[in-house]
Amino acid sequence: MRKLSYIITLVVLFLSVNLVAQKSPHGADFKIDCSVCHSSKGWTLDKSVYSFNHNTTAFPLEAKHADVNCKGCHPTLVFSDAKAKTNCINCHNDMHEQTLGTDCSRCHTPKSWIVENVNAMHQKGRFPLVGKHATADCYACHKSVSLLRFDPLGIECYDCHKADYDKTTNPNHVQGNISKNCADCHMASRFGWSGANINHSFFPLTGGHAITDCSKCHANGNYANTPKECDGCHHANYVATTNPNHIQTGFPTSCTDCHTTNPGWKPADFSSHDSKFFPIYSGKHNGQWNSCTDCHTNPSNYALFSCTDCHAHSNQANVNGQHDGVGGYIYNSNACYQCHPQGSKLGGFNHNNSSFPLTGAHITTPCSSCHVTSYAGTTTVCSDCHISNYNQATNPNHVTAGIPLLCSTCHTTNPGWKPASYPNHNAVFALTGGHATVDCETCHKGNYATTPNTCAACHITNYNQTTNPNHITLNLSTDCASCHTNTPGWKPATFAVHNNYYVLQGAHLTVACNTCHTNGYPNTPNTCYGCHATNYNQTTNPNHTTAQFPTDCAACHSQNNWTATTYNHDNQYFPIYSGKHNGKWTLC
Repeated sequence: MRKLSYIITLVVLFLSVNLVAQKSPHGADFKIDCSVCHSSKGWTLDKSVYSFNHNTTAFPLEAKHADVNCKGCHPTLVFSDAKAKTNCINCHNDMHEQTLGTDCSRCHTPKSWIVENVNAMHQKGRFPLVGKHATADCYACHKSVSLLRFDPLGIECYDCHKADYDKTTNPNHVQGNISKNCADCHMASRFGWSGANINHSFFPLTGGHAITDCSKCHANGNYANTPKECDGCHHANYVATTNPNHIQTGFPTSCTDCHTTNPGWKPADFSSHDSKFFPIYSGKHNGQWNSCTDCHTNPSNYALFSCTDCHAHSNQANVNGQHDGVGGYIYNSNACYQCHPQGSKLGGFNHNNSSFPLTGAHITTPCSSCHVTSYAGTTTVCSDCHISNYNQATNPNHVTAGIPLLCSTCHTTNPGWKPASYPNHNAVFALTGGHATVDCETCHKGNYATTPNTCAACHITNYNQTTNPNHITLNLSTDCASCHTNTPGWKPATFAVHNNYYVLQGAHLTVACNTCHTNGYPNTPNTCYGCHATNYNQTTNPNHTTAQFPTDCAACHSQNNWTATTYNHDNQYFPIYSGKHNGKWTLC
């Protein structure tokens, strides 16, 4: 009877153990070994054996999370229930009531709920904190009943500072219809609204404008339509000026041409006269005049002036004798200083200011050599002057070769037309490698008009005589560039498009061509077995033939070598690279 009771007890224990195994408190799909968390001491978590690495999950345990009891996040102990709950909001109440979104990590870290970098966070938002805003109390802008709601606010200054705008009287912003874009005048980077904090960069206050009484310019409290041009405020000064009379002389109303912002408009300086009209503050005229009327003899019209009234060529007969072809010298003195800049003496014409700057041999050429009949209408086309040079050239013969008449394509203005170069040769045929040092005649043979630009056209003899490999027998392409560069001797040669036929990688990169191309180049096999059948048949560890291994060598081997195999035994047959067999065997 006692024996029977013992047997019944064992059966009950066996059934209860299997029942527990089938109804794991961690869920039916829980596959982690019990010994990772438990020991024979009992089913409670044994920290002395606990070895589960939570960092392998979608939620690594950091800072405060590392100290939380497992049941704090997994109350049911069915760990798979937490797979879709990796967001903070899944466990923590949203104290901000959805005013900041659900991504708590934007502000908080697992270390603490305290936000230590408010300013840095604000710099990434819609309203960076600068100036006085950087020290403002958060709740001064983010006002709410709970003090934890951060409802979106307007980011325009006026959204928060309407009261400041409305109550300001100096100037009265409302009456003056001043822009509600506060940044037009005030700088957020400063710590106040007035004084040096006013941004007047749209109209710099310098010289006589550096005043503190804004109403001097902004009359009647109108700040919206104040003119920015000088004449808008100073037209009365323009009209009243008599020395010289600005209206009679037709002076422009752009006051800055002569004046600065100095008080009293003085000193006036028409320094732009040099660049716009004629050099009177530089060159020989500097210091040679006392007032504008020295040259502008008609004060009622400053557009008129005269050179010949002061200079020797006031004698019309002399001018006519020395300046044939120069028109308008009496009635338009502009003609004088076009040839005599900076008050220079005879021959001072600055040709670089014309449409034909003088360089090279043209610098020393007498004027009369180009200006044969007159100065007006002289051609600037090379061939108009140098057509005889073109016709007489024999190396190469320009006429026979049909070379264009645009001399500057090959020549500079250096004496003797040398050195000559064809800078646009690369647009027709790039001269690189061995071609860079070849004499022109080697390719052109006196014919520059129809010289071929394909490799085979010039090098067909090299193609026909080549025996290693024999290009004709192998029917290799006559597109030489597919294997060769234009380096001297055609070497090194590379079959650049080999990858279009068979990709060379691993050990194949260093194999000599004739190792694979033993029977010529056209019929070389492109399968592993086609070249490596001997390796397949002679292999005994394991014996490929006996085991009837496939002849697709790439299924187990790479091109790097034969020994580092990649045969996926685990997925196709039995796990030997994982599980308990891993590292327990040396040979198949």
